[in-house]
Amino acid sequence: MRPRYRRIMRFAARYLIQSWWYELFLPRLGLGVIAERTRAQRMRRIARRFHALAVDLGGLMIKVGQFMSSRLDVLPPEITSELEGLQDEVPPVAFPAIRQLAESELDMSLERAFASVDEVPLAAASFGQAHRATLASVDADELGLADAVVKIQRPGIEQVIEVDLRALRRVAQWLSRVRIVADRVDVPALVEEFATTSLEEIDYIHEAVNAERFAGDFADDARVAVPIVVWERTTTRVLTLQDVTAIKINDVDALRAAGIDPSAVADRFAAVMFDQLFVNGYFHADPHPGNIFVTPRPADADPADDGPPWRLTFIDFGMMGTVPDGLRRGLRRLLIAAASRDGKGLVEGIRDVGVLLPSADTTELERAMVQLFARFGGMGFAELQEVDPREFQSFATEFGDTIRSLPFQLPENFLLIIRAMSLTSGMCSSLDPAFNIWDAVEPYAARLLQEERGDLVQTVAREAASVAGIAARLPRRLDELTTRLEGGRLTVETPKLDQRIGRLERLGRRIVSAVLFAGLLVAGVVARPDDPVLGTVLMGVSALPLLHALFAGVAARRR
Repeated sequence: MRPRYRRIMRFAARYLIQSWWYELFLPRLGLGVIAERTRAQRMRRIARRFHALAVDLGGLMIKVGQFMSSRLDVLPPEITSELEGLQDEVPPVAFPAIRQLAESELDMSLERAFASVDEVPLAAASFGQAHRATLASVDADELGLADAVVKIQRPGIEQVIEVDLRALRRVAQWLSRVRIVADRVDVPALVEEFATTSLEEIDYIHEAVNAERFAGDFADDARVAVPIVVWERTTTRVLTLQDVTAIKINDVDALRAAGIDPSAVADRFAAVMFDQLFVNGYFHADPHPGNIFVTPRPADADPADDGPPWRLTFIDFGMMGTVPDGLRRGLRRLLIAAASRDGKGLVEGIRDVGVLLPSADTTELERAMVQLFARFGGMGFAELQEVDPREFQSFATEFGDTIRSLPFQLPENFLLIIRAMSLTSGMCSSLDPAFNIWDAVEPYAARLLQEERGDLVQTVAREAASVAGIAARLPRRLDELTTRLEGGRLTVETPKLDQRIGRLERLGRRIVSAVLFAGLLVAGVVARPDDPVLGTVLMGVSALPLLHALFAGVAARRR
């Protein structure tokens, strides 16, 4: 396991240093154009090498790659196209090793436990692999089903996860020493949350309980199907479920061949995920294409049954998330504000869910959000690709400066929420390139707003009290304002202008340092043949203004 640990650490160190060199160091030397020009090629090369590393190592590296491959909405195609095959490229374990583990867990031979087991795996995942099986007649008669899928854990996966987590914790320690990262994200805490989720995922009893809870949430919803758990053949490392294999959700050709519109699948999938997050408070945190099928209505279905022509069938409930009531209310307000293009309301919602610290000054963020909605609000993924890249880059730079100036934090369980929504957005975009998340959000937000109108009277009363308080204080505040104006004590804060002036001042000082460095260095080179001591001193002293010219920007950012 030590070579595995070293490979992960070498990969992380190499590309963290490379990112620092291209994205931080070169721009400080005025060579940012080099980073811009080579970025796509570098991203493609990194993704290709990570792809190879993940397939070779398996374990948590596959999980990281699967998450990145689904970010079609924000990550460049150079990355997603290189990593998308990770959903299907996990190499299987030889069946004799799988048989040995399964028989040890079930405490009986596979021939006794099942009528038959297919030795060729149906699917191989990062933590386990699935085999089709036929239940013994006794179990089949009792459950009313014969076809099953047996999910068997990879031998030694516990040790693999332990090594991977140790490497991730080390990388998190590195990042926690980078102040620009540590001031905004508690990376070690995120890794610990990921560790808890991963350890739960290899406990198949826990997954079986999750499956039944998820099925209970959608028991009366004809849009969603969940496989039945065969408890008699389930242990901590062996899980037996009803075989629900159908059309893979991202198989657009198969969907069309079955008469199913992929765009309709995208709409329903988004709605179902919204229900999990904003209504049920219990959600599937790993909705990648391998975990969701589209199941057409059976040909022999009762004609009197008016159920939908197809359903979304979820599998693999090892990674699930919960949304506490308080956080769920905040997320609902956030969704309503986004749907109504309310920049100020969106910022208040961000604060409500705990992403922004209470001390954050959100004036600039509110202004940026208003500008964001005014220019890009309502645009889908395809429409955003048609925006002038220079305009997009200019806005992204200004918006990024505003975001980086604020103290952000991630509340508990928020990483899984981000993951679920990221995978959902990426999946919908792959099903329908013209998919517009606003079209899915707006009707859903309208429904949430309708449900929350029971609190309308209290809301109006609070607003009326607030307005009355402002009106009562207004005369005194106007009098204070007039007094300050007459006394010449009125001050106006312009954070953005002050920030830009500060940058110009720092840039001026760094230019002076660069000129001083060049002068001292040239003087030292000229003087050294005649006076070696003086020349050497001048050349040595020139290092001081050089260091200031190169790294003053880092110190300013840290302050």
